[in-house]
Amino acid sequence: MLRIQSISVAFVLSACAFESRAAEISVPDDFAKIQAAVNAANPGDLIVVRAGVYRESLTLKPGITLRSFGNDSQGKLGLARAEATLIEGGGAPAKSAGVTMAEGAILDGFTVANFGRYDEAEWKRHHATRGNDQPYEHIGAPGIAGVSIMGVNCEVRNNLVHHNGYTGIAITGAEGKTCSPLIVSNVCHRNMAGGIGSMNGSTATIRSNICFENFFAGIGHENASPLVEGNRCFQNIRAGIGISEGASPKVISNICYENRRAGIGIRTGANTRPTLERNDCHDNGMAGIGVDQNAQPVIRENRCFRNRLAGIGVRDHALPVIVGNESFENGNSGIGLMSGRQLLVASNYCHHNKTAGIGLASGSGNSASLIGNRLLENATVAVGINPGWTVVLAENELARTGGMPPIVMVFPGAMATFTNNTIRGGGVAGIRVGGVIKVLGNRFIGTNLRKAGPPNFAVWALKGARVEMHGNQIDSWRHALFADAAEVVATGNSVTNAYVAAFRIRSPSKPPRISDNKVAGANVQELLLEK
Repeated sequence: MLRIQSISVAFVLSACAFESRAAEISVPDDFAKIQAAVNAANPGDLIVVRAGVYRESLTLKPGITLRSFGNDSQGKLGLARAEATLIEGGGAPAKSAGVTMAEGAILDGFTVANFGRYDEAEWKRHHATRGNDQPYEHIGAPGIAGVSIMGVNCEVRNNLVHHNGYTGIAITGAEGKTCSPLIVSNVCHRNMAGGIGSMNGSTATIRSNICFENFFAGIGHENASPLVEGNRCFQNIRAGIGISEGASPKVISNICYENRRAGIGIRTGANTRPTLERNDCHDNGMAGIGVDQNAQPVIRENRCFRNRLAGIGVRDHALPVIVGNESFENGNSGIGLMSGRQLLVASNYCHHNKTAGIGLASGSGNSASLIGNRLLENATVAVGINPGWTVVLAENELARTGGMPPIVMVFPGAMATFTNNTIRGGGVAGIRVGGVIKVLGNRFIGTNLRKAGPPNFAVWALKGARVEMHGNQIDSWRHALFADAAEVVATGNSVTNAYVAAFRIRSPSKPPRISDNKVAGANVQELLLEK
């Protein structure tokens, strides 16, 4: 008992001794320069800096807090105290970062600006070209950051970091050490690389920051796995959030808008495997979320709307999993697939896009499963399947109220299997096919039966097509199937409210097999065969 008490007393005395050593240092009252105050400080000390312009670069010491003087009232862009307290580099070529962080240090409420050369003309030129002329550079390329975090755990909060010649806040991991700094509530803009860059194994938390008008991405990642949550990234020359070179961050509840390229851009290698959840990506100059170069993200429960191209765009053999997203009012498809093998696109809601709900571009050797999606009121088709794709469509709702295009288009050179889908609307066809399709157990619901004029067929098979239809329910289309110089098989289907004939076959490429179909309606025959 006496030994336990002695240890307790020793601990209390030690803690008291540490507390007695902690001090509050004032700049410029105690020291004219911030670095002088830092040099004099001990771990646990607080350095309070009054408003002013401090033309120096800083290297912090472990365990100290560097804070601007004042409360947390809001200024024009950030906290008023941060706007009034400037660490200024002067715009000349810099040898070191504006602020270099240390283990356990806190940087709270400063403007860090003009370290390295900011080039306004270069910024405007690349902004005008949407960054298309920028050289491909890793975000970890050498440069002098506004705030540098190299292999340490620390906090960077409430700062304004702008007009620096490189990344605003650059975070680098350390081999063999967990590096998880907290980057929160900063404003990073007009830096000549990214606003915030996380690289080389960093597992930072990047939360509630605002990043805009940066030369590359608002927040960029290379070979890092941070948590990126609740940030706002807009009007950057590249993506709002850029993810590449083996990075696997969790990107949650961010808002990315009006960026010159994608809202969130993901690329470069099968080891690039981020998880994107509940982000809003809108009004961006390319896709809301763009994936390419073999990347393998999980894209789940995001909203992508009013983007110039697709809501979610996939190319260059990327392999995303796309589940539960809403994509609407985009200038191209809700989800645009340019290439991929065994892609899973499930439970998404794509509506009111200017071309397709889901569009699959021409290619070769591509395959996808479209399961449980709602693709409604898209301007051209619910699904467009171009040559080079093998697609399974199961339990989707595919609908459009008006317009002339088919609900689904399957081009020559494509293969598709339709199982248990609901296909509803008018137009020239529910499915118009030049390729090969199997249609099994679907419901075709016509909304504007036309007995004359433009075509109005549940399935319209073009020359050279191959169609198998089994066990479908087809209501209120002029014909359940119209085929011209195609190969067709139709058995066990139920057809109601057709006109003249349920199945109309013209000049078949092989003898059609039409049998065991139930046809309801006066004066409607099962088959009209025309040579």
